[in-house]
Amino acid sequence: MIMNVCFCESLSFNDTSVDGKVVLCFTTVGARAVLTTAASAVREAGGVGVIVARNPSDMLGSCGNDFPCVVVDYELVTQILFYIRSARSPTVKISPSKTLVGNPVATKVADFSSRGPSSIAPAILKPDIVAPGVSILAASSPAYPFEAGGFSILSGTSFSTPHVSGIVALLKAIHPNWPPAAIRSAIVTTAMKTDPYGEPIFSEGSTWKLADPFYFGGGLVNPNKSAEPGLVYDMGTNDYIHYLCAVGYNDSSISLVVGKVTTCPGTKPSILDVNLPSITIPNLSKSVVLTRTVKNVGSVNSMYKSLIVPSSHWHFYIRLTCQNYMCL
Repeated sequence: MIMNVCFCESLSFNDTSVDGKVVLCFTTVGARAVLTTAASAVREAGGVGVIVARNPSDMLGSCGNDFPCVVVDYELVTQILFYIRSARSPTVKISPSKTLVGNPVATKVADFSSRGPSSIAPAILKPDIVAPGVSILAASSPAYPFEAGGFSILSGTSFSTPHVSGIVALLKAIHPNWPPAAIRSAIVTTAMKTDPYGEPIFSEGSTWKLADPFYFGGGLVNPNKSAEPGLVYDMGTNDYIHYLCAVGYNDSSISLVVGKVTTCPGTKPSILDVNLPSITIPNLSKSVVLTRTVKNVGSVNSMYKSLIVPSSHWHFYIRLTCQNYMCL
């Protein structure tokens, strides 16, 4: 079957017959609507399938109505184009779909995932964490057009959030006395900076690059390790008041939130001292001193060592002050 090359967003075949053919089209849009629109146009014109070329992505999606389609990245479509233009009668083979089981694909931060830094508070690292949210088999409404047997393959932060919510529920069951900040700390500090196989995490987008904390925060969530983090960065009411004072809320506004009369200290506190499981310094033009408080939730006899990754541009020093535990 000969394949015609065109743009998915504006499929117009004019006098070109695509009857019985598979159409190859290009798009720069990641929305599933492009897939369904292209498939509908090809079907109405008598085509039997469509190949959509777009930016690399691991998102899976159907064309609807069991119409044969496949999504490929630009690198692979280059090879397909070479074949089309060099073969006398280029053909494709359409086979029944099947499930392939193997090693997971490389871990990547999806192009639709929000990136940091935070525009509201650059000293607060965002995002906090990343979790699976691409091509998730999820329960679906019968009214959803891509539903099949009550399920659909869907993507979005709405599908990574339930993963983290489930982990939080399990942590709360194991550690019922942990407050929310301790649970968040456990998840963030035990996250993986690489994929489960030790390979680097990449970032999808117009250009591919290695992901950094402004892409994945603490890293890829690691449920098993989060149950035993060793140390946690806990926060109480005073810590949140510290934050509100640091970002400039007035006493009356903070009092309304807290539910009692609250007054910020005369000297504005530093947002860098908010007891988060991360340190983000937006403007490091001179020496900065900040504090963190950790709580041991591991064995009483646990021993911890601080580790600083050397930098050729900056020098870091840690001074430990201990309460109820021996410092070495």
